[in-house]
Amino acid sequence: MTAMNLPLLEALRAAVGPAQVLSEGDLSAWELDWRRRWRGRALAVVRPASTAEVAAVVRACAAHGASIVPQGGNTGLVGGGVPDASGTQVLLSLQRMNRIRDVDEANLTLTAEAGCLLQTVQQAAAERGLLFPLSLAAEGSCTLGGNLASNAGGTQVLRWGNARELCLGLEVVTAAGEVWEGLSGLRKDNTGYDLRDLFIGSEGTLGIITAATVKLAPQPAATTTALAACATLADGVALLKLARARLGAGLTGFEVMNRFALDLVARHFPALPRPLPAAPWTVLLEQSDTEGEAPARERFEALLGAALEAGTVADAVVAGSLAQSSALWQLRESVPLAQAEEGLNIKHDISLPVSSIPDFVQHTDAALRSLIPGVRLVNFGHLGDGNLHYNVQAPEGGDPERFLVEMEHPVNTLVFDAVMARGGSFSAEHGIGELKRDELAARKSPVALALMRSIKAALDPQGRLNPGRVLKMD
Repeated sequence: MTAMNLPLLEALRAAVGPAQVLSEGDLSAWELDWRRRWRGRALAVVRPASTAEVAAVVRACAAHGASIVPQGGNTGLVGGGVPDASGTQVLLSLQRMNRIRDVDEANLTLTAEAGCLLQTVQQAAAERGLLFPLSLAAEGSCTLGGNLASNAGGTQVLRWGNARELCLGLEVVTAAGEVWEGLSGLRKDNTGYDLRDLFIGSEGTLGIITAATVKLAPQPAATTTALAACATLADGVALLKLARARLGAGLTGFEVMNRFALDLVARHFPALPRPLPAAPWTVLLEQSDTEGEAPARERFEALLGAALEAGTVADAVVAGSLAQSSALWQLRESVPLAQAEEGLNIKHDISLPVSSIPDFVQHTDAALRSLIPGVRLVNFGHLGDGNLHYNVQAPEGGDPERFLVEMEHPVNTLVFDAVMARGGSFSAEHGIGELKRDELAARKSPVALALMRSIKAALDPQGRLNPGRVLKMD
């Protein structure tokens, strides 16, 4: 810290109180990202408790020429929520802004502050017999504001959509330190440009989300979960088509895991039950029903029976209790944890038309095995909405850190080229951040990039909000 920074620190202390401006000691909880890949150094971590305090912090930073990095639960995967190494940025943590402001049961809406844990929002809805359907593995630590800033997806997108589809209104602090009060609970409001959609998915580069009004739904009367073993990924796609036809909107989850993904879970979490024998592909299905447990289970068993008879599924098991259902989901949610135990890997968050996924996987698997003999492919994700986490692990016995450094660029080029050739996206639900900023610049059309830069320049002309993330402005 230099004497030049003292006036800014004093202004920040005046805005939020001295105890909420942290500039000394161990700040790694805010400066180190969840993947432990990006470590920065903040001038200070500032923890406001209200929208007015956020606005005051933004005005103080603008007056002293400092940039701001907004942060929710620090669970992001693309390096977009930690400061750079300069020691000049202010890390704005929204975790103290964690109140549920309102639940309107008749309107099926909930208004919460940006620092509310996703799990807290889910529980507040459930206490009133309602459902907030956004669901992520990190829901116990990620925040609503971060979910919206990254347009999070999760496991129920095929039924309910991304975070964007679940949001009706926002409250946002602008780069000028003004407050846009847009917390509408209206489903219909055609009064000019949709400002809400500008800020959702912008990763804190256009404004700071401080609160949101989100959609709720009635709680289902019953939720049923099953695992199904498939010989090929094409069989998994055929099962999805059949499940959609038989269950309609009741199909709320359709996840896929390849054999190696579940082998890693078995290696690192051997206590977890594995109710089906190892198969090339395992599908986790979930249906939510309004009629009750018995008819829901009958429909599920009839679906799987038809799939078994058609040869689409080789084996299947239906959870018989809530505990068994949780155990099946734990298998799926343990895949990224098992990967972390195995060592650093090259992560991908890609989306494709579902119809193109089997061809993509077949040809890209072969290309990677030709490029890297012995490569291990951890392929899992949200097959129901076309989003795969197509991750690449070093060969057995290899050095994971060296593999990441040496092979990330050639592997990314191969994978992203294959994705784009099939009309897909190299970023489905994790965002751009710092990790994919150069890919965005190289792969997005010049017209789209020019429009994005125009929006950024208009809303943040001084470039103070999360600079260097999402867009390259020079």
